[in-house]
Amino acid sequence: MAGIKELSSQLQSLKKQIPFATAQAMTSVVKQIAVAEKTAFTRKLENPTPFTVNAVGSLGARRDNLTAKVFVRDIAASYLEPLEFGGVHKLNGNALLNPKDIKLNKYGNLSRNKLSQLKAKSNVFIGKVDGVNGVWQRVKPKKGRKGKKRQKRSANGTRRERQKSPPLKLLIRFGDALPVKPTLGYMDRAEKMAIALMPGALSNAINETFKTAK
Repeated sequence: MAGIKELSSQLQSLKKQIPFATAQAMTSVVKQIAVAEKTAFTRKLENPTPFTVNAVGSLGARRDNLTAKVFVRDIAASYLEPLEFGGVHKLNGNALLNPKDIKLNKYGNLSRNKLSQLKAKSNVFIGKVDGVNGVWQRVKPKKGRKGKKRQKRSANGTRRERQKSPPLKLLIRFGDALPVKPTLGYMDRAEKMAIALMPGALSNAINETFKTAK
């Protein structure tokens, strides 16, 4: 009967290892999902920044806490939420900043301090011109010969019409938050991957546990 006792002892040992194997399987799955979500961000979002892509993370399970999760860090989650659930764009301030005649960074966005830098310039102001609210720049007129500021009088003694000032340049237009169509598919992707990957990951983890126990 020693063989039965030995087998029973091994089974009890394996039973204790099942939570560990389950935690390993869950951790493996959430890591794979996190990688897939980052890849999806680069494909679904228009030229996303590394900050946005790397906001995806995962938290593994433990044998005493069989919970694992994939998450998006809070700041990125706040502006990505409409792309997952619908709604309107998240605004950084009171209005949507719609860049017009202004240089953007390599991700197609305004740099973080750009608006503050523009406010500090003497030839830039914020206001409404012809019904358009935004950031405007006064453009200097093209100069002729040095020191020539006024037009000469005409032959009959009347002063010629003063040269018109160049039109203002609209740098950034302010607008309302725009509706967003859900296109991210984050939750659906994670759920489908978890269902598809978990059985195989759990089987592999249990097999490894058996090998270690032998």
